[in-house]
Amino acid sequence: MASVGAVKFLLCLLVVLWLFNFLPPCQGKENWYEKHYSFIKKASSFSSSSISTTTLNKAYDYIIVGGGTAGCPLAATLSQNFTVLLLERGSVPFTNPNVTFLENFHITLADTSPTSASQYFVSTDGVFNARGRVLGGGSSINAGFYTRASSRFIYKAGWDAKLVNESYPWVEKQIVHRPKFSAFQRAVRDSLIDSGVSPYNGFTYDHIYGTKVGGTIFDRFGRRHSAAELLASGNTDKLTVLVHATVQNIVFDTTGKTPKAVGVIFKDENGKQHEAMLENDRHSEVILSSGAIGTPQMLLLSGIGPKDELQKLNISVVLDNPFVGKGMVDNPMNTVFVPSNRPVYHSLIETVGITKKGVYIEASSGFSQSNSSIHCHHGIMSAEIGQLSTIPPKQRSIEAIKDYVKNKRDVPVEAFKGGFVLSKVASAWSVGELKLNNTNVDENPNVTFNYFSHPYDLQRCVEGIRLAIKVVQSKHFTNYTLCNKQTTEKLLNLTVKANVNFIPKHANDTASLEQFCRDTVITIWHYHGGCHVGKVVSPDLKVLDVDRLRVVDGSTFDESPGTNPQATVMMMGRYMGVKILRDRLGRLAGI
Repeated sequence: MASVGAVKFLLCLLVVLWLFNFLPPCQGKENWYEKHYSFIKKASSFSSSSISTTTLNKAYDYIIVGGGTAGCPLAATLSQNFTVLLLERGSVPFTNPNVTFLENFHITLADTSPTSASQYFVSTDGVFNARGRVLGGGSSINAGFYTRASSRFIYKAGWDAKLVNESYPWVEKQIVHRPKFSAFQRAVRDSLIDSGVSPYNGFTYDHIYGTKVGGTIFDRFGRRHSAAELLASGNTDKLTVLVHATVQNIVFDTTGKTPKAVGVIFKDENGKQHEAMLENDRHSEVILSSGAIGTPQMLLLSGIGPKDELQKLNISVVLDNPFVGKGMVDNPMNTVFVPSNRPVYHSLIETVGITKKGVYIEASSGFSQSNSSIHCHHGIMSAEIGQLSTIPPKQRSIEAIKDYVKNKRDVPVEAFKGGFVLSKVASAWSVGELKLNNTNVDENPNVTFNYFSHPYDLQRCVEGIRLAIKVVQSKHFTNYTLCNKQTTEKLLNLTVKANVNFIPKHANDTASLEQFCRDTVITIWHYHGGCHVGKVVSPDLKVLDVDRLRVVDGSTFDESPGTNPQATVMMMGRYMGVKILRDRLGRLAGI
């Protein structure tokens, strides 16, 4: 999905709403998007005459599984020359105000219903996380920060730098904006510079050391522009997008020496199954763009993965590949709460400090300012810290949370103060894995990230927390928040009291930064891996030892690009679309 603000706050939303299955109301005209995106249909329409005469005689040059951050620009690009079927398991983002508006950013993550745009999961490490379940994927539920990858990342990936530098602007011209620079973010900027994170590089998309202001996919009115809007650049005569289309598995022809993808089976919103087929052309492909969780899960469900794991679940083995689902990484993040004696207005990540120590410092503030969000179930961690902080973490029972939710409706607007300074470990060295829990694609697989299992990650976390505390204690922050300079112990204690994950807390969390890092680790939703180049896919992202099957998403990354991956994942969709067309058609591609 993404880069992300007030993460601890949002994770707690997941705690409470997981318990109470809260579904916020969705307002807006249900079919507004049909006038602007006529090629988007419900999955149940697949066999109707509006798409094909019959399900059996309609075939596509490309079938893309996953209409997310990479899948949307990829589909739009490929449709310039070929027929494309894009299958998305979620709904459209356009008519959902909780997805669309910045002030409701956290409410989407709070919705844990089966139809939510955000599907929560808890890693075996005990950390709450989320994956996109909506057209646009992670770009429809994230904090919107937009920044490019480093030149080192592009070189390491083996990508054509010229085409990369053409693909980023293609995205930026359509959906990226310069943020409204809030007073809170200004304090972050000045505090970072004062703390030695220099030089100040101003507003830039580039990934360079120092402090900078990046782009955002929220416009000046606070309206989100996700990767789903990139579909408007597609050729509507050749592009079909089906929502509520949950792919069950890839269909293979195994009669030859090498397995060959020939189509997919998907389920529509009514539970009816359909089979979508590829054209009988060696260039036609099924392309997985389901993200770092969905893509390895789909490969495993389709019979590509470790033989022993597949046989335990009675999945027919198409290809024994022990590396599918391996090498999963999530960048660990820890936060420091910023208390304030003045109202702090809503801001997501706008400023970032990129350090040579291997940590990134970001910040967010003022959640829950709108009346509607104030009366939502926020859980036991948010900017209104203190509402449950008097209750020790181990005593925060279901009953205590119920009482909090009930009393929350009487909390005045003035109580919603403060923000968070976030410290993210870049290029984490701790590695985990993904395994199927069962054969139900609707359920999350088991994911382990092994946070801080590598000592270098723990060392960098400690350095990041020290820097975050220095930022919070800076005169620029105390002048803005009208708070006296807080001691390190008090700042850490505020954070530990409110932190929510399933990791046991220890008495020395505020005395040992190492223990603080381990016990308060959370996610910033930048997980990646599971389908690494050289192990699961080739350098051009074709699945090894399988014909007509490719992967285009962050599951192929061995590190998260930039301070937020969404810019590079969207660019990747455009880049690979252009590359596929040029490889297939040469100059005739006209792109």
